[in-house]
Amino acid sequence: MIFKLSYYPAFFALCLMFACNPQTVQNAEHSHFPFVLPKEKPQIKLSAAMERNYDRYMAPRPEDNELYTQFKYTKLEGFDYNGGDGTISRRDPSKVIFANGKYYVWYTYRNTPTPPKGAKNCNDTIPSADWDLAEIWYATSEDGFKWEEQGPALKRPEKPNPGWRSISTCDILEWKGKYYIYYQAFMEASGKRGDDCPVAIAYADSPDGPWTHANKVVIPNGPEGAWDQFSIHDPYPIVRDGKIYLYYKSDADGDPILVRMQGLAIADDPMGPFVKHPQNPVITSGHETTLFPFKEGMAAMVIKDGNEHFTMQYAPDGVNFDIASICSLMPTAAGPYVPDAFTDTKYGRGITWGISHLTNATTWSQNHAILLRFDCDLSLDVNDPEMKRHNSYYKPEFYYKHGLTKAQRARIQEENQAVHQQGKLNAEVK
Repeated sequence: MIFKLSYYPAFFALCLMFACNPQTVQNAEHSHFPFVLPKEKPQIKLSAAMERNYDRYMAPRPEDNELYTQFKYTKLEGFDYNGGDGTISRRDPSKVIFANGKYYVWYTYRNTPTPPKGAKNCNDTIPSADWDLAEIWYATSEDGFKWEEQGPALKRPEKPNPGWRSISTCDILEWKGKYYIYYQAFMEASGKRGDDCPVAIAYADSPDGPWTHANKVVIPNGPEGAWDQFSIHDPYPIVRDGKIYLYYKSDADGDPILVRMQGLAIADDPMGPFVKHPQNPVITSGHETTLFPFKEGMAAMVIKDGNEHFTMQYAPDGVNFDIASICSLMPTAAGPYVPDAFTDTKYGRGITWGISHLTNATTWSQNHAILLRFDCDLSLDVNDPEMKRHNSYYKPEFYYKHGLTKAQRARIQEENQAVHQQGKLNAEVK
């Protein structure tokens, strides 16, 4: 082939481009994906799965992902449950804070003559649900393992104030030297019309109280037809951008299976007014709210319920969350120790432990919840390789506990009979 002289500059430029850009050569040769997993996304044609591996998660390997962890659990000392007969329950712990040289946690406390009996059988002393006829109690600890129960922080206000029937599922805020507790305020037994309630508030000068009910709703239910028209649950305040970001959960879509999603309301003052974010819901899954400042944004534990259950999620702006990792055995109703929850940090450091609960600690006829400690590595300041493992092994007994129900065994038996019957018919035809 004979090239005209005028073609030479373009030809040499093309050769130089390929010689100086190995990635271009890769594209040209359709090379294999490299054996050593690149830490940065390769500039080659990738499958949808590999695109996700680099775009969705904080690192292509779980070991390097600061928002991936295994969870460890420890039984707490200092709490009595009356022999597990269902008359005493502790659940839905708040964030853990450190003040006055010790750790504090608040939680839903129920002490009733009987375990929950359902909405049809409840009265002024018999609870309908585990969180009915409840108060807010608190405990302190020097090490996070052994706790000393301090008794009630908040008792139910007088009727007809919000929460006269039950106050539950609280969280704590420290703001300008004062303390605030947000809680679910029930004005009828849970189950009468679902689990309907708004959010109310109490305040104090010290985490030890005394606490004063404001006797006002600070996060009202949404308007008729809105996703949060019936309930505002799990209020969870964080200080961000000089404001109070209060995340909450609501139950939507009606029975028999509720859709649980999370929203955000923002205020300049703990008493409100809180303005619900126009993009609500901001998280589509999760049974409870558990968040913490992380790097420039906000991280969320999305625990149970919904398409994105059992994930860690991250939003640089605290609003637009995306999946950052997938985790197992996540803590239920987690209340983490978040040192920078109220510092208005510009670069959150993450968390390493907290308090959660387990429900149905014995049997449903003795239904109650217990508090326990969880530990994790969701921190920029900790490197625990054991908590970054992702190939857990369990004994056979663990799997057998997740066995079939009687109804499922009966269905399978019917299916087997149908298969045998069809086999006989096929044999007769032949």
